Amino acid sequence: MDPLEIFLVSAPGLEPLLAEEAQARGFVSAHAVPGGVTLSGGWAEAQRACLVLRGASRVLVRIAHFPAAHLAQLDKRARKINWADLLRPEVPVKVEASCKGSRIYHAGAAAERISNAIRDGVGPALSDDAPVRILVRIQKNVCTISVDMAGEPLHRRGFKEAVAKAPMRETLAALFLRACGYDGAEPVLDPMCGSGTFVIEAAEIAAGLAPGRGRSFAFEQLAGFDPDAWAAMQAGLAPAAATTPDACFHGSDRDPGAIRMAGENASRAGVAALCRFEAVAVKELQRPDGPPGLIIVNPPYGERVSNRGALVGVHRRLGQVLRERFTGWRVGLVTSDASLAKVTGLPFGAPGPFVDHGGLKIRLHQTGPLT
Repeated sequence: MDPLEIFLVSAPGLEPLLAEEAQARGFVSAHAVPGGVTLSGGWAEAQRACLVLRGASRVLVRIAHFPAAHLAQLDKRARKINWADLLRPEVPVKVEASCKGSRIYHAGAAAERISNAIRDGVGPALSDDAPVRILVRIQKNVCTISVDMAGEPLHRRGFKEAVAKAPMRETLAALFLRACGYDGAEPVLDPMCGSGTFVIEAAEIAAGLAPGRGRSFAFEQLAGFDPDAWAAMQAGLAPAAATTPDACFHGSDRDPGAIRMAGENASRAGVAALCRFEAVAVKELQRPDGPPGLIIVNPPYGERVSNRGALVGVHRRLGQVLRERFTGWRVGLVTSDASLAKVTGLPFGAPGPFVDHGGLKIRLHQTGPLT
């Protein structure tokens, strides 16, 4: 069987980091393209990508690629796909279409033609809340049809039930940690941790825990799914024990409610023994015992706080505390406002690329070890 084309969806701007992660996890053909990473492999490789990749937002498998200049041609080609090899008649399906720069310009009509081909070929129900999604993209009169292997977006690991305001998505947190050079072998501290995403993600990486270990995936509803092979894949990735016995992942926040949420999330993720969360304002922050490591923080910015003076004060205080008490530590700061990063007085280098986060364009600012 010819290898499948697998597409890993990434936050725009972070594609090279996701390609780097994929290659490190054994996906040797992975390379970055606009919007994500492409690689080749079989269905098992696509499943493994859902299970092990921390930075991918979705995993799509391309099942068809053909010219389509009008709806009749789209319908004809869609009916040549062996849908029975992919879909199960008892599992509902949702078809989503997009059209750009093509003679077929009505996405709803395109989705209807594909839906009819699927229904006539297999007979599943069509539903807006179906567990399986078929994605149709028509661009410059070429149609690409994919199946979404994950279902729910991959940042939904299944552990973070408690969420603070403006939470960082786990997939973004993982790629920002990678951008900072974090590999699981050093302490990590987030002095404005909210619900604990950076801290928990860092602890999971150090413990060797697969990000997809606690959830189900849409591919489990596909016709060719082998539950025994999937169970064996999961078992082969589960560590016998956490590889970092000493707590070296620290989160603090001035909000006791956020600290409670972070602790609960860490417990659900199975890394509570590796994390320490405490309700501490930035001005009271103290350097943890042990070697220096990485401070990574997503402080309030932009539309998240309307009082500009308060934002400036928070960032100035943060920078002062880090400069005075955290010699030898590196800093990664995520913000939508470069002027707030400058207010800290920290020696940031050139910022990273713009990344969309909740409608804002954020960037990662980094220092070397503080002196």
